[in-house]
Amino acid sequence: MGLYDNLTYSSDDLGGFSESTLIVLASIFIASFIVRFLVSTLSHRFVSVIISNDEIRKKAVKKGDAALGTAAASVFAFIFCSILWDERSENANIVIPSWLEYLPDVLQFLLVFFVVVWAFRLVSLVYDVVKFFDTDGELDGTEKTLISALESTLRFVIAFVGSVFIADALGFQLTSLLAGLGITGLALALAAKDTISNFFGAITVLLDRPFKVGDWVIIGSSEGEVIEINLRTTLVRTSLDTIITIPNANLVSTPVENWGKRRWRRWQSMIHLDINSDPTDVESFCKRTLELIQNHEATTKEDSSWCSINTISAQSIDIGLNLYWNVSSS
Repeated sequence: MGLYDNLTYSSDDLGGFSESTLIVLASIFIASFIVRFLVSTLSHRFVSVIISNDEIRKKAVKKGDAALGTAAASVFAFIFCSILWDERSENANIVIPSWLEYLPDVLQFLLVFFVVVWAFRLVSLVYDVVKFFDTDGELDGTEKTLISALESTLRFVIAFVGSVFIADALGFQLTSLLAGLGITGLALALAAKDTISNFFGAITVLLDRPFKVGDWVIIGSSEGEVIEINLRTTLVRTSLDTIITIPNANLVSTPVENWGKRRWRRWQSMIHLDINSDPTDVESFCKRTLELIQNHEATTKEDSSWCSINTISAQSIDIGLNLYWNVSSS
């Protein structure tokens, strides 16, 4: 028993359809519009469950609900029309004109097309997602450049995959097409291996955030201040005011020491007092200085701080000073 075995036959054709087939097709498309309405209306509730940020949620619904609803309607219509088309050989009541033979292919094309449109619109959310996870909530020029490159890459991937499925919907030989694209892609990947590695290295810097512009870092044998992060390279200015260009691919496999991530900093100094200074005054000076250090709100590691006589030379009494201050909140 097929899904449409109960169709009643009508000898009066309407535009090449049997009356009952026309009713079924009309029912399918009316139901498809209802599906589109429901998906477009209820998508914001689903998005609210998986996305907590209000700004990202609103943009996701605004940019994707219409295309997603149309894609869902196309899926619904494609499934039931395909079943109807497959049962024609077993059910004489199903009469479909020849000019409508390619309707399932058209619906498959619409499905892929609107899924691609939906995915394209959501790509712009990458900026908002990265900004949401950014510690200071502000993106500098380097980060914006990397985000723009990531968005372009995602759009290319979506367009590439969508083109393959659209070609399948239009009746092209998918096996031959994929074989040709695979050989071409392999050749391009081998030719651009270093460029691709550097690009993904830049994406790693963006996502893992081992450093940012302005940090003092040690990368392998290179040390200096990060002045620019590009798609292919990272530029570091050394203490000699030279610039080192580091390929981003190296950042994936090379340890990075970031001095800008320190939670505290240490300061050591030597205070020279006159050799004829009163020992009691010197001891009082050391004691009061240490108390000031330990009681100051900006200092930390009080137990490791000290202020005491270091050496006594022929000309002076040398007071050694060691303190730490908190920089984690600065």
